[in-house]
Amino acid sequence: MNSLAEIRLSLNVFLAHYKHAPLQAGAILLGIILAVTLLIGVKSTNENAVRSYSEATELLSQRASLLITPNPGERYLTEEVYFRLRQSGISNALAIVSGLAVDPEGRRWQVQGSDLFAAINLQTTQATVNESITNDENTRQQNNLVNSDIPIAKLLAAENILLMSQSLANKVAPNGEFYLQDPIDKQKPIKLEVISLDDDLGLGNAIVADISLAQRLLNQPQQLSYIALFDEPESLINQITQRNLLQQQANITEQDQGQALQELTRSFHLNLNAMSMLAFVVGLFIAYNGVRYSLMKRQKLLVQLLQLGIQKNHLMIALICELTLLVIIGSIIGFILGLQLSLWLQPMVAMTLEQLYGARLMPGSWQWQWLVQAMLLTLFAGLLACLPLYRQLTNQPLARISTKIGQVSHLIRTHRIQFTIAISSLACCAIAFPFAKQYQVSLGLMGVVIIAIPLLLPLTIYKISQWLARLCPAGIWHYMIAETKELIGPLSLAMMAMLLALTANISMNTLVGSFEVTLKTWLESRLHADLYMRPASDKILDINDFLDQNDKVTGIYNQWTINSTYQNMPIELVSRDLYSTKVTSSLKAQTNDLWPEFQSGNQILISEPIAIKYGLNLGDSFSIAPFTKALSITSQPITSQPNSSLPTIGGIFFDYGNPKGQVVIDQLFWQNIGLPKKPKSIAASYQGDVTELEQLLVDTKLIGTAQMYNQAKIKQQAIAMFKQTFSITMVLNSLTLIVAAIGLFSACLMLTQARQAPLAKLYALGLSKGQLRLMTFVQMQLIVLLTCLVALPTGAVLGYLLINKVTLQAFGWSIAMLWDWHAYIRVVVIALTTSAVAIAIPLYWQTRKPLINSLQQEAL
Repeated sequence: MNSLAEIRLSLNVFLAHYKHAPLQAGAILLGIILAVTLLIGVKSTNENAVRSYSEATELLSQRASLLITPNPGERYLTEEVYFRLRQSGISNALAIVSGLAVDPEGRRWQVQGSDLFAAINLQTTQATVNESITNDENTRQQNNLVNSDIPIAKLLAAENILLMSQSLANKVAPNGEFYLQDPIDKQKPIKLEVISLDDDLGLGNAIVADISLAQRLLNQPQQLSYIALFDEPESLINQITQRNLLQQQANITEQDQGQALQELTRSFHLNLNAMSMLAFVVGLFIAYNGVRYSLMKRQKLLVQLLQLGIQKNHLMIALICELTLLVIIGSIIGFILGLQLSLWLQPMVAMTLEQLYGARLMPGSWQWQWLVQAMLLTLFAGLLACLPLYRQLTNQPLARISTKIGQVSHLIRTHRIQFTIAISSLACCAIAFPFAKQYQVSLGLMGVVIIAIPLLLPLTIYKISQWLARLCPAGIWHYMIAETKELIGPLSLAMMAMLLALTANISMNTLVGSFEVTLKTWLESRLHADLYMRPASDKILDINDFLDQNDKVTGIYNQWTINSTYQNMPIELVSRDLYSTKVTSSLKAQTNDLWPEFQSGNQILISEPIAIKYGLNLGDSFSIAPFTKALSITSQPITSQPNSSLPTIGGIFFDYGNPKGQVVIDQLFWQNIGLPKKPKSIAASYQGDVTELEQLLVDTKLIGTAQMYNQAKIKQQAIAMFKQTFSITMVLNSLTLIVAAIGLFSACLMLTQARQAPLAKLYALGLSKGQLRLMTFVQMQLIVLLTCLVALPTGAVLGYLLINKVTLQAFGWSIAMLWDWHAYIRVVVIALTTSAVAIAIPLYWQTRKPLINSLQQEAL
């Protein structure tokens, strides 16, 4: 018989076996499907987000090449700039105004207005170019759909119309109507008709209006947030500068193809990838458990094939082909389910990225390469895990089948080796962690820890069971505990998966709980005023005067802010009065003479994320564009320090509220280097009900409700954003726990099926079915309980590494680690309850059959 014939014969025998025992194939496929589903779900979400950063367009238009933005310190620019550009022949320009509007219930909504007719013309022009290049019928139909869905006639008639994505409109305006507060007459809401557009147009959670309506809703007449330009950047810049079209009323900046946004969000996506890989590993544990069980049940069959003359290497190839086929089937099903999971996860990720980073996600897409990558990764991991087992079974003696005692002793040896490898790996990580300075390295080391932790479990539970058996008196209870040791081997992989899920859950609960307390404490110190305002720049002085005349206003605090960059990354340069700076800056480290040197302009404050990301320390000089520009203009040092012409870092403060990072300088130094004199925001302390002050300010018509935030609302919004940030991670964490529970269910089903004969012997010796069920249930629950107890210290260790290494290095956040016993007990109770269901169902199924049949089958 040739090689192919032997392999084909072996595969036919395996297929016949699975027809007789479909549960075994189902268990393997289940693990692969769950692993690939979570991997593809998160990968699709992350890939779509990164693609959105580089391909994002202006709403209902195309991607801008240049942006005309207000001067530093100004929030808006005048419409004159836009008209001047259009009159000079720059037709591919789009005026944008954006801001917050308030509905009658007090909720704030981000509204963006643009010259929609110009936006659609730009999109149509680009679509015509694409159509002529691709000549694609689908592209043509999509472009026609865009133009037909937008009610151009109504927009030109200046009707009160808002454009929303279909998904957002279904949530906030199911009846096609939406109300926003009139910024002039607060008692009279404006009724708006909502036109829902296909989600494929990429509106996301944005509310879009024609620019004239948006200016009315935002109370910003004849003002723009920015102007987007769409032609070749270099020629545009030359044309604008040669004709002096901006007349020092605005700045011009070039788009960066999304690199800055990718850099800002890299840590967020890395955390999602880490969680998906953890779920992938848990799924692989389940799949390997199914493979091992199937091979153990086929041990006699494999020996018979070898006795019939099948070559060992041909049998090995047949087993590998079988695994490959199962991986392909499981990966295809998991790929389809993963894409569906991505559609569920994307709204959560989109909201988080939009709130934190201002990033808008485009509609999801997928690639066939992901399926191939998932197949190859799963096959590689599966072969790595299964080849030693294949080799052991194909090399066993033909004259006999391994006895149960031999199998148990081999398992114990394997568990000892696993324990040794785990201890060695953990020791190496403990040595390497102090030297890890990048979060990628720390995350890699933490991955080693995550893999090492479950390897400790089997031998640990075995030793604990051995100790418990000595404590129990002779009889059924002693037998039950003693036999529990025999169950550790078959259940070890399912318990490893459960341990991984519990450890991750406990560590994430530790991180989230600790961060929430830290954030609330930080907010208490940061928010020293009662009301915070961001009015239009031309109203700031009037509001200052009004507040100064109110006897109940006990303090007025101004803040100056401009956007800048440090090493090509965006940051905020901020200045406040000295009292506000001292009160709001929770310092992590400072020099001995910080405040005198700060007032003289020699030292500055930087936020902790900047210090950690760029490795900055106290005493380092700090250079950004406003400093170097002032230095070049004056040709003199801008500080009085003898050794440095630039200010040095005098303090590092905690900052959990700004993804960009902040640099704080003294007010006098701000003025000396020629930065804008008008403050950008105002805060006030009020002796009384702050809503009273809000109403007084609204009555002056100097500021709208959407431009004011009282302290309570800021805290509420910050906590809501915090919960939204971690919601996606917690969802993945819960999915991982569900995957582990499904794996336990699968393992219990297979184990109770394999234990029918031993249970039948006990039944024949006089134990009732109820006693057998209780004994088996307690045995398995005991193993789960021991796993939960092991998960507590390992979860604490992982939580410590997450807080003090990964989160600190990735986000620049110092978090005080807090231990929440209630949360951990709740997780253990959930695990035990879930496990009880996973154990009870298959146990009942298997023991309700006549046990004497199982005894007869064993005798045969």
